[in-house]
Amino acid sequence: MTLSDHTGQPVSLGDVGKAVLFFYPKAMTPGCTTEACDFRDRYERLQAAGYEVFGVSPDKPDYNARFVEKEGLSYRLLSDEDHAFAESVGAWGEKKNYGKVYEGLIRSTLVVEDGAIAHAFRNVKAKGHAARVAGELGIGG
Repeated sequence: MTLSDHTGQPVSLGDVGKAVLFFYPKAMTPGCTTEACDFRDRYERLQAAGYEVFGVSPDKPDYNARFVEKEGLSYRLLSDEDHAFAESVGAWGEKKNYGKVYEGLIRSTLVVEDGAIAHAFRNVKAKGHAARVAGELGIGG
């Protein structure tokens, strides 16, 4: 599958070797900003361990570009506007919020190694999650 990054450039996910893909519902919202900035703050350590980091959301590339600029994110944000990729990896489905049931992006993180999902974190909390992922990968949180 190929998605556009925040600059409009295509990224072929089949070519990704080692990567952390975190799925966030909406750029520039409080929880998503917390999570994105936590991954930003760990980006160099993850990259030094051989992992590329990608944020994935249903946001349009230009909206993600504003998010990158506003928060100084050093990794690429991918647009999954039709949520086909999220659906294919179990990051889209039924959610509940204040008793209301609806379909949407489920905050999840996938660690990909050699083209296969090595770790899957589902329905995670934004705060502290990047540290948890780094810790699971043996990288200082």
